[in-house]
Amino acid sequence: MNDSLDFLENITYEELTEGDTATFTRTLTEDELVLFAIVSGDVNPVHLDPELAADSLFKGRIAHGMWSGSLISAALATVMPGPGTIYLEQSLKFTKPVRLDDTLTVFLTIVGKEPRNRVKVGCEVKNQNGELVVVGEAKVIAPKQKLSLPRPLLPKITLKD
Repeated sequence: MNDSLDFLENITYEELTEGDTATFTRTLTEDELVLFAIVSGDVNPVHLDPELAADSLFKGRIAHGMWSGSLISAALATVMPGPGTIYLEQSLKFTKPVRLDDTLTVFLTIVGKEPRNRVKVGCEVKNQNGELVVVGEAKVIAPKQKLSLPRPLLPKITLKD
């Protein structure tokens, strides 16, 4: 399963099996980093100020940790289980910094099914070099009803100083 389709189709609780996997890939651009700062209110200079970030532990600008976390949310909501999924819990461990122009792939694995349509999902996020940058586990309510719908078209956002 992947995130490149023009349609979103979910996988219902009944269809999910322990060991099922899915992926979701996205590249961090300057505009996305700035938009994440705007939307979240997190304007930590280590994300936005090249000079200050150069003197930091990471010797350069890094992405917001929750940008990577938001990719897990997107993967759960659009790929597996997909539309209709309700996010209940998430554990995250950040293992390496994410930098501008890094391409991250979220790897989801169904690790268990519980009563009342609850599903545990193992989550790994790796960069373009195959390095693990985030690891964790999510708990979701998987949808009961099968859904297939066109991927929504989102407006283009242009940033101005």
